[in-house]
Amino acid sequence: MRELALIAAGIVGAVTAVIHGFLMQKLMIAPIMGAVSEGKLLPRPTRRLIPILMHFSTFCWFAAGLALIAAALWLDPATRLPVILCAAALYAYGMIGNCWATRGRHPGWVLLAIALALIGVAIL
Repeated sequence: MRELALIAAGIVGAVTAVIHGFLMQKLMIAPIMGAVSEGKLLPRPTRRLIPILMHFSTFCWFAAGLALIAAALWLDPATRLPVILCAAALYAYGMIGNCWATRGRHPGWVLLAIALALIGVAIL
């Protein structure tokens, strides 16, 4: 049962990351890059960093999801716990930040909360 909860948490986290990345690129990064490029407000290296930095959370959530799945399938219990705690920390930070920034009007924090609840089931 614990392994299934971890796999489910990993799937929820990874799918959330993919959706987040797609929507962020379309709704935030592309318009920002268009506005910044038109005005030449920032130097080229800074403009290149914008998408990378904005997708950092996407990458972290996706990697954490894969790590949770790997932990459930292949890692021994002693190694599994640090992986689970790292993933939980990333999801908790994203959940709190997302809920606070959007005043709870964004589904991302709910999905990360579901992943955290599944992690809780796995470690209890």
